[in-house]
Amino acid sequence: MNVNIQTVHFDADAKLLDYVSQKVKKLDTFHDKIIKVDVFLKLDNVVHTIKDKIVEIRVHVPKYDFFVKASSKSFEESFDSAMESMINQIKRKKEKQIA
Repeated sequence: MNVNIQTVHFDADAKLLDYVSQKVKKLDTFHDKIIKVDVFLKLDNVVHTIKDKIVEIRVHVPKYDFFVKASSKSFEESFDSAMESMINQIKRKKEKQIA
C-alpha cells in the first residue's frame, strides 16, 4: 500500500505526519487490496483568517475509489472523523461484494 500525504498552503510538522501515517496503515485490516491512499491536509481560509482544518482521504482499490472529506478545528479531529467515514464505506462495499 502506497501512502501519499500532501499539505496544501502550509507545512505540517512531523508529529502530524506520523499520526496520519500510523492511522492510515490500519486500513489494511479492512481491505486487503488497497493500492494507494492519498491524504490531503488543507487550511480553509476565509478572508485571510484560518477557519477550519480540512482533511480529504482517497483510497484506491482495484475497480473502485473511496473518497471522504471532513473539517473541524483541528487536523487530528478532522482526520479521525474522515477515517471513521472511510472505514464505514469500505466495510459497506465489502459486505455488498460478499452478499
